[in-house]
Amino acid sequence: MVTLYIKNMVCSRCIRVVKDELTDLGIDVVDVRLGRAVLANPPQNLDEMVDRLAQNGFELLEDKNAKIVESIKNRIIDLIYSDRLEEMHINLSQDLSQHLGKDYSALSKLFSDVESITIEKFFILHKVERVKELIVYDELTLSEIAYRLGYSSVQHLSNQFKKTTGLSPSHFKNTDRTHRPLDVLNKSKIL
Repeated sequence: MVTLYIKNMVCSRCIRVVKDELTDLGIDVVDVRLGRAVLANPPQNLDEMVDRLAQNGFELLEDKNAKIVESIKNRIIDLIYSDRLEEMHINLSQDLSQHLGKDYSALSKLFSDVESITIEKFFILHKVERVKELIVYDELTLSEIAYRLGYSSVQHLSNQFKKTTGLSPSHFKNTDRTHRPLDVLNKSKIL
C-alpha cells in the first residue's frame, strides 16, 4: 500500500475528483479522504498522475511539515463540515494534539510558520464560511447554526461573524446572497 498526501482537498467533491482521476488513470484506489489517498500499489506513471491532480488544483505533498500542516487543515475542515463541533467536549488544541499525536504548541508554531496565519484564525475563517453557507441555505435558525458549530451563544457567533466579514449575520442574509467561498477569495483579503 502507498499513501499519497494531497494538498488543497477541502470537501467531499475534492475526494470524488481525486478518486475519479486516479481511477481513470488505472490506479487501484483503496481509500480517499481529505488530504490523502491510499493506493494498492505505487502509481506506474507518477508524472501523469501529478499533472492530472494539478489540473484540478491539487498538489502532492512530500515535505513532512507540509503534510502535518495539511493534516491540521483537513482536521479543522472535517470537524466544521461534519457538524460535530457541538459534540466536542474538548477544545480545538486538545483535539488536534490527540488527532495528530503531537504537542499543540509545536503544531501551532509550524502552522503559523508555513501558512502565515494562526490555527485559530484559520479555524474562525472556516467556521464563518460554514455559517455563511448555512445562512444562504436558510434551513436553520441562527440559534441552531450557533449550536451546530459549537458557539457558546448566538451573540458569540454574531460577534465573530461581524468581526470577520464586517456584516452582521442578518445583514449578510438580507443583502449578500452571492456567497463566495474562501478558496476563491484572495488570501490577503481575508486576513
